[in-house]
Amino acid sequence: MLNLTGRGTAHTCDGLNRRDFLQVGTLGVTGLTLADYQAAQAAGTVDGSKDDRACIMIFNLGAPSQLDTFDMKPDAPAEIRGPFQPTSTAVPDLHLSEILPRHAEIADKISFVRSCHHRGAAVHDAGWQMMQTGRLFTGGVNTPHIGGTVSYLRGRKTDLPPFVVLPETMGRGGGNLPNGQSGGFLGKAHDPFALMADPSQPNFQVPDLLPPKTLGEARLTRRRKMRDIVDETIRNFEATENAQLLDDNFHAAFRLMTSPQARDAFDLSKEPQSLREKYGMTRFGQCCLLARRLIEAGVRFITINTFLTVFNELTWDIHGSKPFTSIEGMKNNVAPMYDQAYAALIEDLVDRGLLENTLVCNLAEFGRTPKVNPAGGRDHWPQCFTTYFAGGGVQGGRVVGASDPIGGVPADRPCEPADIAATIYHSLGFDLESTLPGPAGRPFPLVDFGHKEIHELF
Repeated sequence: MLNLTGRGTAHTCDGLNRRDFLQVGTLGVTGLTLADYQAAQAAGTVDGSKDDRACIMIFNLGAPSQLDTFDMKPDAPAEIRGPFQPTSTAVPDLHLSEILPRHAEIADKISFVRSCHHRGAAVHDAGWQMMQTGRLFTGGVNTPHIGGTVSYLRGRKTDLPPFVVLPETMGRGGGNLPNGQSGGFLGKAHDPFALMADPSQPNFQVPDLLPPKTLGEARLTRRRKMRDIVDETIRNFEATENAQLLDDNFHAAFRLMTSPQARDAFDLSKEPQSLREKYGMTRFGQCCLLARRLIEAGVRFITINTFLTVFNELTWDIHGSKPFTSIEGMKNNVAPMYDQAYAALIEDLVDRGLLENTLVCNLAEFGRTPKVNPAGGRDHWPQCFTTYFAGGGVQGGRVVGASDPIGGVPADRPCEPADIAATIYHSLGFDLESTLPGPAGRPFPLVDFGHKEIHELF
């Protein structure tokens, strides 16, 4: 494996630096060859008319309580229904929680799937894998994130990378499992570019995109070494069939680091302060605004992590006692920040004519227990939860599926992670019957057999 950008600061459980997005290994390690790559480009049929489609995946790390947000049960016993009241929305007969008033105002742009479930363990990491890749990792095979697959099959449109994670990849989830936010068996070249900075901070800048005059001598030396490594690697490697692809990876990454277009796309100072405040001057709010700028600049797939870990910070993980969040903490801190930023994003995409071609999907690793626990919170519950979608061909104001009277299990139209993945691929124009070259070059289905897009959304 070649590491061209020096040491980073964020490490995954396998010891790799996510910040060093140029850690590109030779394809032979994963069993891919250039011939496989070219075949995948040809066989991974996409609808050319949808080449301008993009996706923003908002991942609600920690997992919102379906009963306190999107699938309320006001007629259930008090220990089930919780403390919040349902409120009417822009869609007749569609009710959401009172803690999400801005969602209620734009509900005609959103469609909800209230019957999601999965069979994975009730640990965050397992749910992260399944919901972001469509599969639970088995047999040592790490399935690529949907964004990694998009990167592989469609590539980049501009100097910017095709797949970006904001503000950075997920941290620890407690299960010590891969989190699913990588290129998986497709290789490190299709890992996301992670921002590794908080865009809500004063004088926010992306460290690896700073122009040379602002860099210290150490970073300038790294860039010079990178150019030398590129040149030497190409000379020594050009006789092999992987040479072209490796050459492309290095030069694409170097182009990003030196691109005025990339620096401009990440420059939030170009936005009116009033618009920044509309999104909210929070990390999540400014990530949502940055996602809109990146979509405009040609990024194909963006994942926004609402939080980075479930430990020692307020998140959707409402077990009720420290180091986790209480229901009151969700009401007073988490929901207002999230509600404001999401609504601003949808309205901004509408105003700029971008929502039609941009799917915004809001996912989570699971739901929460129907019954409130003794600490006044709710625990992990993969058996039933809600996801929702806007834009990208999705018709707003719909509800797909239903849960039982206590929000415990699907009662109608159950949907699994593979169905969610298929829905995203469908919106982006991919042929769901196509395959990827998997480990050892074996065909790997884009979507598990028998799973299709949630057609009621379109």
